[in-house]
Amino acid sequence: MKQADLDSFDRKILQRLQQDGRIRNQQLADQVGLSPAACWRRVRALEEQGVIEGYSAQLNAEVMGQALSVFVLVSLQRHTIDSTEEFERQVKTYPEVLQCFAVTGNADFVLRVVVPDMRAYDRFLNEKIFTLQGIAQVHSNFALREIKNTQHLPV
Repeated sequence: MKQADLDSFDRKILQRLQQDGRIRNQQLADQVGLSPAACWRRVRALEEQGVIEGYSAQLNAEVMGQALSVFVLVSLQRHTIDSTEEFERQVKTYPEVLQCFAVTGNADFVLRVVVPDMRAYDRFLNEKIFTLQGIAQVHSNFALREIKNTQHLPV
């Protein structure tokens, strides 16, 4: 994918939208130093270019009853396209998995999983992860506390 060519106004817009995706166009325009029409056109262009992929609300996991955060390192028995694709396809369907990365090192994948408690995590492992074909090893790392959790990219 081609890297976007961003000027200072685009960068200001992106920084502000990462802080508040619900900001009104008029306010955004005022804060970045553009007319509302020019600001709106730039935001639409950033969306069309794929720089802005979407907008969402950030939910509090504890308030939502999903207080246990686990980083799961998964190693596969075989490294074939079929086994990898099947694992990826299945993991994408699990609502407990917030993020999944193919990685190098001691594991093939790292998953970020949220569940209400240890019992729910045990069910998740036994009913979902351990039922997948080709799993060699699973290592779980439990988050003790959250230090930083952001989706904001440096702009």
